[in-house]
Amino acid sequence: MAASSSFVAPAALGAPRRAWLTDLPVLLVAVVWGTSYLAAKGITTAHTVIAVLVLRFAVVVPVLVAAGWHRLRALSAAQWRGAATLGLILGGIFLLETYGVVRTSATNAGLIISLTMILTPLAEAAVTRRRPPRAFLAAAALSVTGVVLLTQGAGFTAPSPGDLLMLLAAVARTVHVLAMARIKAVRSADSLSLTTVQLGAAVAVFAVIACVPGTGAPPWAVALDFGPGEWAGLLFLSVFCTLFAFFVQMWAVRRTSPSRVSLLLGTEPLWAAAAGIALAGDRPGPLGLAGAILVLAGTSWGRRAVDKDAG
Repeated sequence: MAASSSFVAPAALGAPRRAWLTDLPVLLVAVVWGTSYLAAKGITTAHTVIAVLVLRFAVVVPVLVAAGWHRLRALSAAQWRGAATLGLILGGIFLLETYGVVRTSATNAGLIISLTMILTPLAEAAVTRRRPPRAFLAAAALSVTGVVLLTQGAGFTAPSPGDLLMLLAAVARTVHVLAMARIKAVRSADSLSLTTVQLGAAVAVFAVIACVPGTGAPPWAVALDFGPGEWAGLLFLSVFCTLFAFFVQMWAVRRTSPSRVSLLLGTEPLWAAAAGIALAGDRPGPLGLAGAILVLAGTSWGRRAVDKDAG
């Protein structure tokens, strides 16, 4: 019996090791997404939001089109319309997030946007008229309390405009998830093609806005003013936070469970807070720190409650 146990041990140890080889790239996606708020804040001002968004996705979309050209051509007219509709919503999300992160701290941005994990099941319950479990409602209350404390890190004051924009972005993310689930045409669409059309539609929105007088500096002027540091930040957002993140998700879901991928990506707000505190010098104060802990605990508890209810 002892000899048999020693014989099978290496195989038993190999499975967790292979799982971590899949988990590590997904965890890296959560890290780059968490630091993306700080990167966006570093290269964007209120006057250059639209231009930076045009440049960020203009780098990405041609690569996606080239990678999935044949599958794009196979989309039906209904799938194109559905994906374009989702792209318009996605454009609104990026506008709210980018304007929001300019007006608040990277720590607040990452933690407030994590409320999407709470808002989405609540919205879905309202649409389906199915009461969420009590544990989830308690987790939602914990998260909301955490956001209130987080935005009052320097004492009880009105939330900043950036905090409110990030909250609206979380609502818009929720709308995007629900729309993706309810637009029947996109359910059978190829993931790469769906993402390409969505990002293309979002870029079109940004390009149209950029042509309107008074909406900020034009993209070409911002590109010419960028130094090496700004270009590095832009390429980080384009290559790592978009291209790399998308392909890792596609790769990982085929090798592990969607729940496991979701759990790892759910650490994004933790990395956002860590980056804001360590690199940007964010000082949330005792109230803000307590709020951050409550947001992280509430979103984690809520995600587990939803998973348990679904199971």
